[in-house]
Amino acid sequence: MMAARWLPVMMWLIATAAGAGQAPGFAGTYWSDSERGWHWYEDPPKTSPKTRPTPAPAKPKPAESSPELTAFAALQKQLEDAQRIAFMQPTEDNVRRYLDLQALVVDKSSRFADVWQRVIWATPDLDYTVTGRPVNARALDVFNAQTQRNRATSVAALAKSHVLFFFFRGDCAYCHAFAPYLREFEAKFGLQVEGISLDGGTLPAFPRPRIDNGISRTLDVKHVPALYLADPASGRITPIGFGVLSESELLERLDVVSRPEAAGMLPSASKRMNVR
Repeated sequence: MMAARWLPVMMWLIATAAGAGQAPGFAGTYWSDSERGWHWYEDPPKTSPKTRPTPAPAKPKPAESSPELTAFAALQKQLEDAQRIAFMQPTEDNVRRYLDLQALVVDKSSRFADVWQRVIWATPDLDYTVTGRPVNARALDVFNAQTQRNRATSVAALAKSHVLFFFFRGDCAYCHAFAPYLREFEAKFGLQVEGISLDGGTLPAFPRPRIDNGISRTLDVKHVPALYLADPASGRITPIGFGVLSESELLERLDVVSRPEAAGMLPSASKRMNVR
């Protein structure tokens, strides 16, 4: 009797749920799905949690200025203001006040220079005349001689794998003057010098040069005499200099461009081509 009495109500609920299947709510979620039944408990649909606003980063507190920096800024402002006032109104009092402040600044600068110098004397690691190039005449002679020996060793090692390209013209007076020095340099340090004539002319020191086959145009050689260091193995050609160079200048430049970090300093200067 109980089941019979409730059966019409159940049928009515089922029919109502089926007719409102598209509507949200209780009927649309439970009664429209007969497979799940109506006695089972289900958790309510989860809702996405509200996104909490990201707190703004705390602004860093400004660093407190030291008394020395505060005093420096005040003295600098006083000096600048006094100078401007004296410039606009050059009265005796205004000029005197500016000169007094300037004398104070000069005195502080002198004391700083004295302490700086004594720190350098007592700390050889900070003294460039000890770790770098000396200024004393006798020490400078030793430094220069040692530098020349190191550069000569570097160029001698370079001579095993490199060659110098010497671009010239037969009607160039500077080329005529430079050519004998290049032959002496070649004999002394073993670095081969290959003469390349741009106009088909010759020089007494280079009676059988190579004739320019377009390499000068590729390297954009516009001034002679011109020297380029070539590495046949890699095809890299690097400019060394233009005009007449001394032996010490040649050694220095060859030593600099042959260092491992040299290519990164001016990568656009070197060219790559077949120089075999």
